[in-house]
Amino acid sequence: AITTMADAGCLVAWCGEQGIRFYAQGLGETRSSANLTRQARLWADPEQRLRIVCKMYAMRFDEPIPEGSTLRQIRGMEGARVRAAYARASRTYGVPWSGREYDRRNWDHSDPINRALSAANSCLYGVCQAAIVALGYSPALGFIHSGKMLSFVYDVADLYKIDLTIPVAFEETAKGAHQLESRVRHRCRDMFAENHLLEMIVDDLEMLFDGVELPGEDLVDSDMALPGDLWDPGGNLPGGRNFGSDV
Repeated sequence: AITTMADAGCLVAWCGEQGIRFYAQGLGETRSSANLTRQARLWADPEQRLRIVCKMYAMRFDEPIPEGSTLRQIRGMEGARVRAAYARASRTYGVPWSGREYDRRNWDHSDPINRALSAANSCLYGVCQAAIVALGYSPALGFIHSGKMLSFVYDVADLYKIDLTIPVAFEETAKGAHQLESRVRHRCRDMFAENHLLEMIVDDLEMLFDGVELPGEDLVDSDMALPGDLWDPGGNLPGGRNFGSDV
């Protein structure tokens, strides 16, 4: 059954309900490396990477980033925005807030709101990873985050935390600590489905990489059965042929 679905271009993902846990993936139309190649080329070019970084930060703000802002200034603006979101949620739901702190090795030591935030963000990461791999991108090649196998997942998830996971975590914490993490996961599951989060991520990733032209880029793969190209410093060569006569 899995082989048949893969041959039909249907991606199979092993995940929790509504994608809030992501365990593994099969093959789908993503056997084309077009999106991964574009992501890698943008990631490896410092100038293009900076453009994507600024674009991702701009997607988080309700107003345009002032022209000429440095990356350091943009990070400062983002930090202020996140602090304000935590403070606003604390006032709205009456949950005391002293900062984002948690220790994975001592989970129970964290206060309820930090445990709730971690549970909500974990659900968000699962949905983001499912969308990323379904489109053929790499979860590891992050533009803002770096050095982790889920760096790009963290990049994408940060687009939605203020609107989705922070309010859920504070609201559920305000109801009490009994089965808090379970309640948060169930609430995230339902809210992500209601807001069509998967579709939203797909649209946002398309917008993120839209309009960025790379020299010699050809993202068209009209026949999945055709052999891939062979890399050459002077430009890609068609695969599936014998180059013995060139020696």
